[in-house]
Amino acid sequence: MTDVHILGVGMTRFGRHPDRDAADLGAEALLEAVADAGIDARAVEAAYCGHVFQGMVTGQRILAEVGLAGLPLTNVENACSSGATAIREASLAIRAGEHDVVAAIGTEHLTSRFKGALTPDPSDPEAAVGATMPGVYAMRARRYMEEFGMTREQLALIPVKNKANAARNPLAHFKTPITIEDVLESRPIADPLNLHDCSPVTDGAAAVIVMSDRALRKYDGDRAVRLAASALRSGSVDVEPVSMTFEPLTWATAQDAYERAGIGPGDVDLAEVHDCFSIAEVLRVEGLGLFEQGSYPAAVERGEADIGGRLPINPSGGLIGKGHPLGGTGVAQVVEVVRQLRGEVGDRQIEGARVGVAHCRGGKAVGIEGAACTVQVLVR
Repeated sequence: MTDVHILGVGMTRFGRHPDRDAADLGAEALLEAVADAGIDARAVEAAYCGHVFQGMVTGQRILAEVGLAGLPLTNVENACSSGATAIREASLAIRAGEHDVVAAIGTEHLTSRFKGALTPDPSDPEAAVGATMPGVYAMRARRYMEEFGMTREQLALIPVKNKANAARNPLAHFKTPITIEDVLESRPIADPLNLHDCSPVTDGAAAVIVMSDRALRKYDGDRAVRLAASALRSGSVDVEPVSMTFEPLTWATAQDAYERAGIGPGDVDLAEVHDCFSIAEVLRVEGLGLFEQGSYPAAVERGEADIGGRLPINPSGGLIGKGHPLGGTGVAQVVEVVRQLRGEVGDRQIEGARVGVAHCRGGKAVGIEGAACTVQVLVR
C-alpha cells in the first residue's frame, strides 16, 4: 500500500473578510497549495472540501473558480473536524489506489453566519438548560481547578502563549501579544473564562495537495512531508456521568494515530491542538498523552510548551490566536505542521522538528461525548 505525502500547502489570512465569501477564500488557498506543490493544477484528480455552515456545493464553487470544475468532489461536514476529515478522506482515496493526486480544502466564512457564541443543537441536554459552549468549557475549567489545583493565572498563560505565537504569524487573526493582566481584565464570558480565553469568530481557508508514492516520483519529493496517520473517531454514548477533566475521545483517537504511524507521544516534536478555549488546550494536550494529566498548566508556566520549550504547543497561535474558521481549522493545523517540518516559518521555527501532530475536535450530539475527533501524524 502506498504511503501518503503532502507536497503543497496553502492558507489565507485568518480574520474578518467582509467583502469575500467561503468559495473565494477556498480558491485562494487551493491555488496557493497547487503553486507550493509545483504542479500543474490539471494534475489534481479529485478534491474534498470541508465546511460547516456554508450551504450546498461550496466545494464545487471553489473548483469552478480555479478552473477545475468537473473533478470528483465531495463536500465534508463533521463539525470543527470538517477540514481535517477532508484530509483523511483524501488520504484514504490515495491509499485505496483510486487517485494519485488529491486536494483537501477547508473553508468557512463564519462572520456572515454567527455574531456571538456557538450553541449546542436544541436537541442536546446542554441546550435544554441554556448552556452555551463557553458555559460548558467554563464548568470544565472549574472542575479542573478543583481536581488538580490549577490557578486562574496558570490558565491565563495559555492565551498569553498562543497570542504571542500568533503575533509572529502573518496569517493569524490576532497580531498583538497580551499579558496575564490583559486576560484577567478582559470581558467576562463564563466564569472563569474571559474574552481572551476564547477563540474568535473567524473567516479563512486552507488547502493541501496529497499524493501517492507514484505521483511523488514525478515532482520535488524533497519538500514532501509524509502523512503517517490520519485517525478519526466519534464519541461513545454517555451511559453514566463522565469526567469533565479527561477526554476519552481524544485519547482513543490519538492511540489509533500513534499505532498507525508507529510512534508514541514521546516522539512528537510539536503539536497543533484544538484550543477553542484555554481549558480545551489543557484537556487535549493531556488527552493526547503529551503531558501527564494534571501537569500541563504548571508546564506552561515553566515555558515547556513555548517555541523553544520541551514540546511546543500551537506555535501557529492556535485557535485562540490564529483564529477558528471551523471548516478551515483542521487543514490550517496541518499547513502549520508541514511548514514547521520543512523549516519555513521564520522566527516561529522549532529547530530539528521531525514529527508533528495535528488534533482537531468538535461538535456535540445528544448522548455522546463529542461529535468528531481527528489526529493527524506528519513525519519528515
